[in-house]
Amino acid sequence: MPRSLCLTRQCLGLVTRIECSIRPLAGDNGMWTLLFAAGMAGEQPSAIKAQGPFHGPFVAESVLSAIVDSLTLHGYQVSEGPQIWCLHLQAQLRRINGERTHRVGDFQSNPE
Repeated sequence: MPRSLCLTRQCLGLVTRIECSIRPLAGDNGMWTLLFAAGMAGEQPSAIKAQGPFHGPFVAESVLSAIVDSLTLHGYQVSEGPQIWCLHLQAQLRRINGERTHRVGDFQSNPE
């Protein structure tokens, strides 16, 4: 399964789009995350979500595969078109990496 893909569904003349991407988390510790952007085609995404962290890309790929299987049962189809919300997904990854950095380094060097 590719590490980035797009699913679309047409309903009542509207096209709903979900872009998915598997990315490594910062820190070279083998942790990966799934990123999702969803919304109407031709607009900005209305939702951006993440799942994980997962231990390695293959675990993340298996979770993504299960999600894609579920979405195809609900009428979504894998689209060959380009990803248009990759910058939104990159921004979400930066937020996640920033939160993880703050949690790891959250300590006082001179507690009183």
